[in-house]
Amino acid sequence: MSVEDILLDAEERMEKALSHLKQNLAGIRTGRAAPGLLDSVKVNAYGSITPLKQLASVAAPEPQQLVIRPFDTSIIKDIEKGIVASELGLNPQSDGRIIRINIPPLSTDTRKKLVARIKELSEEAKISIRNVRRDANKAIETAEKEKIISEDQRDTSKEQVQELTKKYEEDVSELAKSRESDVMEQ
Repeated sequence: MSVEDILLDAEERMEKALSHLKQNLAGIRTGRAAPGLLDSVKVNAYGSITPLKQLASVAAPEPQQLVIRPFDTSIIKDIEKGIVASELGLNPQSDGRIIRINIPPLSTDTRKKLVARIKELSEEAKISIRNVRRDANKAIETAEKEKIISEDQRDTSKEQVQELTKKYEEDVSELAKSRESDVMEQ
């Protein structure tokens, strides 16, 4: 495997770790209503478990309210059950055509728990990025042992991997910091 391939693979895997973190952070509540809050909700409809966003459109017409418009109103009860079962602490209210969810303000205690969860998720992402760095460095050393690259190329490549690692860890920290400030905002 060439150095370029190793670096490209490492960068792709680090990018995946970052996008996974973004996805997880989107599901964390803030004091405001955001359609992304319901991305993790799964609904038992038509005999299978389906993500809510495939069954309905979700909008936030007001800062404290979400509105869910099912594409098929016959599954409205299933959607309500899915939201309650998601353990997001939300109480859906249906009028038969649409579902409204009023987002209650977060207590200080809840905010602290959410910030702790954000820190957990960001640390998991950093660990994942460091594991990618470890794998890339091993691949570089293997390439050097197999005489594919020289010692100088090995050292340069390891520096490039370290720079990538640093860049993605900084991105993770910025994302987490931004989400923490959203959660702590009154």
